[in-house]
This record gives sequence, structure tokens and C-alpha cells, in this order.
Amino acid sequence: MMLFNLAFRNIRRSLRDYAVYFFTLIIGVSVFYVFNAIGTQAAYMRFSERQNEIVELLSQLLSGLSVFVSAILGLLIVYASRFLMKRRNREFALYLTLGMGKGSISAIMLIETVFIGLISLAVGLMLGVGLSQLMSALVANLFEADMTAYQFSVSGEAIVKTIFCFAVIYLVVMLLNSFMVSKFRLIELIHSDKKSEKVKLKNPWLCVFVFMASAAALGFAYYQVGWNYSNLGQSSLGAYIVTGAVTTFLIFWSVSGLLLRIVMSMKQVYYRDINSFTFRQLSSKVNTMVFSMTLICLMLFVTICSLSSAFSIRNSMNANLKKLCPADCQITHYAGRDTGTGEPLEKSFLASDQTANTASLFKAQGCPLTDKFSEYVQFRLYSDPKLTFGAFFGDDFNEVKKRYLYLNYEESEDIVALSDYNDLMKLYNRKTLSLKEGECILLCNFVSMKSLRDEILKKNRPFTIFGHSLKPKYTECQDGFIDLASQPLNAGIYVVPDSVVSDRKVSEQYVQREYIIGNYAANTKEGRQKTEDELDAVCKKINSPSDSFNMNTKIDISEATIGLGAIVTFIGLYIGIVFLISCGAILALKELSESVDSIGRYTMLRKIGVEETDISKSLRRQTGLFFLLPLTLAGIHSIFGMKFAGYFLEMFGTEKIGISIAFTVGIILVIYGGYFLITYFSSKGIIRER
Repeated sequence: MMLFNLAFRNIRRSLRDYAVYFFTLIIGVSVFYVFNAIGTQAAYMRFSERQNEIVELLSQLLSGLSVFVSAILGLLIVYASRFLMKRRNREFALYLTLGMGKGSISAIMLIETVFIGLISLAVGLMLGVGLSQLMSALVANLFEADMTAYQFSVSGEAIVKTIFCFAVIYLVVMLLNSFMVSKFRLIELIHSDKKSEKVKLKNPWLCVFVFMASAAALGFAYYQVGWNYSNLGQSSLGAYIVTGAVTTFLIFWSVSGLLLRIVMSMKQVYYRDINSFTFRQLSSKVNTMVFSMTLICLMLFVTICSLSSAFSIRNSMNANLKKLCPADCQITHYAGRDTGTGEPLEKSFLASDQTANTASLFKAQGCPLTDKFSEYVQFRLYSDPKLTFGAFFGDDFNEVKKRYLYLNYEESEDIVALSDYNDLMKLYNRKTLSLKEGECILLCNFVSMKSLRDEILKKNRPFTIFGHSLKPKYTECQDGFIDLASQPLNAGIYVVPDSVVSDRKVSEQYVQREYIIGNYAANTKEGRQKTEDELDAVCKKINSPSDSFNMNTKIDISEATIGLGAIVTFIGLYIGIVFLISCGAILALKELSESVDSIGRYTMLRKIGVEETDISKSLRRQTGLFFLLPLTLAGIHSIFGMKFAGYFLEMFGTEKIGISIAFTVGIILVIYGGYFLITYFSSKGIIRER
């Protein structure tokens, strides 16, 4: 009974003094439950068949990711327990002095861990169940699902998974605590509060050299991934990532040695108020946290980039869907070609009969397109074997190839007749084009490819297409596309006068593919879906090696886009929130531990007449700078990290990247800033206890 009473008393004291620890446990449990309950919550919503598959995939991905998350949270809780035990050294010394055995102390720790686990699990699960209902609204919003059948629900599977994972974590904590108790030595426990971290003044010149060398290496890595990305291979990219991690460590190592030196050299600052005490305390903390600061900085960097990218992808894809998918259906008929010579196969429907077209094939199958579409256009895309992507660069080919090693320079360029393109633009409700004989226009909306092509177009060199010399009408690519999509992926299409492709030989031999793009005649959701099913059935029926058909629809593109956006958003949120919790908790626990060790120092400040407001100001500055140092370097990393990520985000669009970054900053302020505030006020309470 005595051991239970001691354990309960210690729990009450921990609740008062260590709000950070319990806050972290409760938030960790609730976040773990919320993301593992998504599959159950979604079961009460109405999705299409494809969306159901995406939700199931999302649940599986989050479930797999939870293994990684539980490992992170486990390490965090073990780390926290070590600091909390240090807080109680004098208490353990008293137990041993009174004759209590180490086995009894281990039993007290065991009871405390069990009750702390039960309390955090109970509160965390209750909070998680409440938050999961809000998460349901987010799921419905992302997937545009029907929530009329939704009801309040609790995921038994998520509860079991959460209890199991955290039970394993608490078991590890129990074993660790028992091991640490077995290593106790009474004399060390009694004098633990008299020990302090010695501030070692590192050689300033060595610190300056290491800082400058690290900054130069980091700058070089920034340049390579931010401006020379096209020449990066997997090995070189990995090398620059390692360089960034190592230089981050060296920067913190050198800064920990320079910080106090720099402030000491500024006499007016160093001797103002109690700044000498403030910066010595801060320098001591940073000196003992170089490796931890490095990990926290890198985790914050991953958090900023993952959250910003995830929200940007989701926002951009939704915005692009309206712009880049302006019709209901696209049927693409590929002319069969011999894989060895590239020549059209004799049995190819398009290559064998100039008057034949895809519409006649559908009509022959009892599916006339005039009945299925209220309006549609039909046209062909061509390719000139002599006009490859490499040939586009002309005399600049060798120079471009040195800069961009991994592009496919042998691929043929796409060519479309002016009248066909204008007919499509009328269907899309977009601006039509005009050309004179001897002119052409290059369309491109893939950002990085557009900038590369614009360099060549500015030289105003003519292109030879099917024997015709055509000069570009504009010295830069025009915004345009043909295929329905949710991303701006058009890397280049030539619009040429009709006379260039009117020759019978061109029509017979150089047809690349034929398009039918239109809007459905049906105006109800059920009718449109029925039309899609009928068209898809015909495409599958008439498919052959020499004539393959691909059907792409607004419904499919929309559902795939929404699904990808949801997956990216949830994974980014999950990783970002867990990393933020970890970073904030590690810094908070270290700061609280330092506050416990420094109680005597603050008592001495009061004895020599330092005002309480000055002590509070010193503590606030220490805590603020301690939290700000890794965040500042992570912010700098993120500027160049997002520059690199931008090259991949281009395929989705980055129009709303500013909003995404602002939202990310908001999340960081709430969670990371919340830890700062809790840490400051908890530390303030600790140093006042005497």
C-alpha cells in the first residue's frame, strides 16, 4: 500500500511539474488513433468504386506509416523518461537512505508507468475519438463524398492498434527504468544537484574555420540541388543530402563554441542586466545538445517541406482540374507501329485507310458517337521521324545535352493541324490561333520544359516539318494543350498550317494517334456514368496490338486527382505533426531538465538582488533562443529544399504555394509555439519552487 501511495503522490506531482510530458503522451495517442481510424470513419460515407479503392489504399498506407510513427513516439517517450528520472535524483537518494531497496524503487516506477500509461491512453483516446469526427469532415471534403449516412463512430480496430503500440512502448520504458534504477549509486544521487555542465570554450579560430567551411559546403549543396538539378543522379543526390546533414551538425557545433565568444566580445551587451548569465546558460544548453539540435533541425526541415508540398499539390491539382480538364471524355486511338523500325504496321486501321476513322469503328459496334456526345471533335496527331526532341535544339544540341543528361532526345515531336487544334479550342472554350503559310506555333505548359524551349525559340530558327521550312510565329512557347489532365504536362506540340499535313503520304505513314474529345449528351450523374461504361466496353472490345484505344474521362481524372491529393495531404499531415511533436517535446524536456539543475543559480540571483522580472526575462530569452536556433536553420534549409521540390511540383502546379506555406507556418506556430509557451511557464514554476 505504501508503494501505491508513493506512486500516486509522484503522479500528482508530475502532472503539476511536467505538463509537457503528459501533453506529449496525450497528443501522441490521439494523433495515432485519428489517422488509424480513417478507414472506419470512411465506411459511413458514400464513395464511388474508384474512391473506395483509394480510401482503402490510404488506410493501408497510413497503417504502414504508423509503424514508423510508433517508433518515433517510442524513442521520444524513452527520451522523456530519462529526463524525468533525472529530475527525481534527490527523491531516490532519500528512498535509499531510508533503507528502501532498489527493487522497491523499481516497483514504484512500474506502478507510475502503468498509471501514467492508463491515464494518457484514456485521455488521448477520448480526445482522438472527438478529433476523428472532425477528420471525417476533412475526408469528406477531400473526396467530395456524401455524408448523409454518416453517424458518430468509434473505431475498435484503431483503439486496439493504439493500445497495443503504446503498451509495447510503455513496456520498453518500464524495462529501461528498472535498468537505470539498478545502476543507482547513493553518493551520485545525493550530489546530483551540485553537478553542472561545464561550459567549454572551444578554440574560436577552429570554430570560425569549421563554420565557414560548413557554410561553403552547404552553399554548394544548395546550388547543386536548386539550380543544377537536371544533372543529378541518385548517388549524387544522396551525397548532397548527406552533406547537408553533416554540415548542419558542424554548424551547430561551431555556433555552440562561437555564441558565447561573440556575445562576450560585445561588452555593452554582455554586461547589460543579467545577459552574462543568460548567454552562459544558453551556451551550456547548446553545447550539450549539438547532436539533438541537428536531428531537430532536420526533422523541422522535413516537416516544413512535406507539409508545404502536400498542401500545394492538393490545392494546385484541384485548381488545375477545372482549367486542364474542360471536356467530359477523351478517346485516344494509337496507330500500331513496329517496335524495331518505327514504321506503321500494315494491319493498322489508321495507317491502312486514309478515309477511316475511330468514329466509324464505334458505329460498327452499335455505339454511334453522335448518340453519346452532345458535341465532339475528331482529329489526328502526326510525327515527323526527322523532327525529334534533339533535332529541335539544332546547333545547340551538344550544349543542351551537357546540361540535361537524362532527357530523351530521340523522341519524336507531336504535330497537329491548325484547323484541328482550333476546333478543339472551341470545344474547350479557349482562344483559337492563326497562322500564315511558312509559320508554326509551339505549345507548351510544362514550366521547366517551356523555359528550355524558349531559349531556342528566341533565336528564331526555322524548323523543317514534312519537308516544309516553318519559322516560329512567337519567340516563346504559347500556353496550350490537347490531352485532358489535372497537371500541366504538355512538353511540346507544334501547330502547323493544314497544308503541311494534307499530303496523302503524311496521312498514311505519319499518323501518331487519333483523338475523339467531347461532352456527353447525358446530363445526369447516372446517365454520364452509363455512357462511360458503354464507351469503355467498346474500347476494350476493339482493342488490338495494331490499334490500341485508351479512354480518359473527367470523372476518372477527377477521382484520381482527389485521391492522390488526399493521400499526399494525409501522409504529409501525419509525418509533419508527429515530427513537430517530437521536436517540441525534446527541446521542452531538455529545457525543463536544465531548469531543475539551475534552481540554485536562480536562488543565488535573487539573493544578490536581481528582480523577479529580470529573471523571468532571462528565462524567456533562453527558452526563445533555444527553440529558435534549430527552427532558423531549418527555415533556411527549407527555402532551398522547396526550390528543389518545385521542379517536381511543376507537374502538379505551384500556383497556391504561398497559401500552403502560410498554412504550414500556422501549424508550426500552434504546435511548436505551444511547446515553447508550456516550456516557459513550466520552467518558471520550477525555478520558483524554492
